[in-house]
Amino acid sequence: MGIPYDTRLPADLRALKLEIEGYARQYGLDFYETIFEVLDAEDLNEVAAYGGFPTRYPHWSFGMSYEELHRGYDYGLSKIYEMVINNDPCYAYLMRCNHTVDQKLVMAHVYGHCDFFKNNAYFAHTNRKMMDEMANHGSRIRRYAEKFGEDEVENFLDRCMSIDDLIDVHATAIRRRDESSRYDFTPKSEDEEELKLTRFKSKDYMDDYINPREALKAEEEERKKLKDQQTKSFPERPEKDVVLFLIEHAPLRPWQRDLLSIVRDEAYYFAPQAQTKIINEGWASYWHSTILTQKALSPSELVDYADHHSGTMATYGARLNPYKLGIELLRNIEHRWNTGKFGKEYDECDDLDKKRKWDKQLGLGRKKIFEVRRVHNDITFIDTFLTPEFCIEHKLFAYAWHEQMGQYVIETREFEKIKLRLLFSLTNFGKPWIFVVDGNYHNRGELLLKHEHYGVDLQLDQAADTLANIQFIWSRPVHLQTVVDGKPTLLSYDGSEHSTRSLGEGDDAKRNGSAKAR
Repeated sequence: MGIPYDTRLPADLRALKLEIEGYARQYGLDFYETIFEVLDAEDLNEVAAYGGFPTRYPHWSFGMSYEELHRGYDYGLSKIYEMVINNDPCYAYLMRCNHTVDQKLVMAHVYGHCDFFKNNAYFAHTNRKMMDEMANHGSRIRRYAEKFGEDEVENFLDRCMSIDDLIDVHATAIRRRDESSRYDFTPKSEDEEELKLTRFKSKDYMDDYINPREALKAEEEERKKLKDQQTKSFPERPEKDVVLFLIEHAPLRPWQRDLLSIVRDEAYYFAPQAQTKIINEGWASYWHSTILTQKALSPSELVDYADHHSGTMATYGARLNPYKLGIELLRNIEHRWNTGKFGKEYDECDDLDKKRKWDKQLGLGRKKIFEVRRVHNDITFIDTFLTPEFCIEHKLFAYAWHEQMGQYVIETREFEKIKLRLLFSLTNFGKPWIFVVDGNYHNRGELLLKHEHYGVDLQLDQAADTLANIQFIWSRPVHLQTVVDGKPTLLSYDGSEHSTRSLGEGDDAKRNGSAKAR
């Protein structure tokens, strides 16, 4: 970006901001201070390419994103109407050439997002000063590039960014490890070290009968065997956060460890946005629709608003529109809780005509959707509130590829299959579950990973590239157990060549065992 902008809003937009913000607070939205900046299309594309953070570290992938956005805008294929950053204060960007109606819509939409960022449970752990933190990350990486060379730093950064999704997105809410680590080598008292055997209270003359020496000795040997087995296990249990495992145990130089930590921190910051894409966009769309249609629009602006809003909500072919699904499901929840169409009495009613006319006039809809906004992500949102009636009303279906016809066709309209397919696509963002199983595989310092297979095979070309990047970081051969064409398979990379080996029943149980993380 060349000449810096005066970030103060023009008088007309400042008046609009105060008006829309007032309406948002009247409806009960709660958000941090929101700072709007007006940019030209080219500069907005630049900011968007950096994920909304103009102070972010330099990388060629951001230039590639900019080129894609720039060409899309020039050819009339895409246009960025709004961008908002989860921060305190929140930063939002407006396009200078937007019509007044668009600016109103964008501002109302932004306040919906800001409320969601501040109050949704899945954003509670995120850094609210990420704009400053991103600048700090950028400064550190630029300093490393000057010291160690741009090519070396960028090459290592490429490898780190290729595995930034190998994290445990639930680790922020679940304690995966015990407070005392087995890597704590502080001396323990004799009482703690002693193996306490199962002894029953008895009189001295009865002790040999109640606590037989053979049984105590067998128990002692069994406990020692179990303790030795646990001591040899590294890690003690499968680790979902592969990136953290590499940070803690890979033989990295200090600057490399810092780079990998930066990529991991940013991955955890952006993860909730992927976890809540449907409900977040639905919430923001619900409020821009409510504020504009009930408060902010003048009669002459209604047609323009309807045109632009319908374009945002449009669904094409088999493409799932998160804006449309989110807003319609929130409206459905509001209607159900206003009319009382929930609970045991409603579910057990067999009279379809009575259920259609059901109206208890509870008026709990608005309160309910605020509760939903606070505690749900996309998976729990869909799992809890998607109903057969909703699927029928909105003509939802599941599709599959038909080999003979050479195209996708409707596979089913059954509610359970539609819901299952939708939840499956959202789980772990549709990406494979990978665990660290053994950090000292075959006692040679090699790394063994496990792909938890749920019926979908890995893309082997991408798996090979990922293995190569992990091997570079680990500096020893890396192996990945997966399933290929229904057969247990071990993919390996030793730093020079890839190999594939089918696993049989006689293979090590650790490789064939389940990789469930606690």
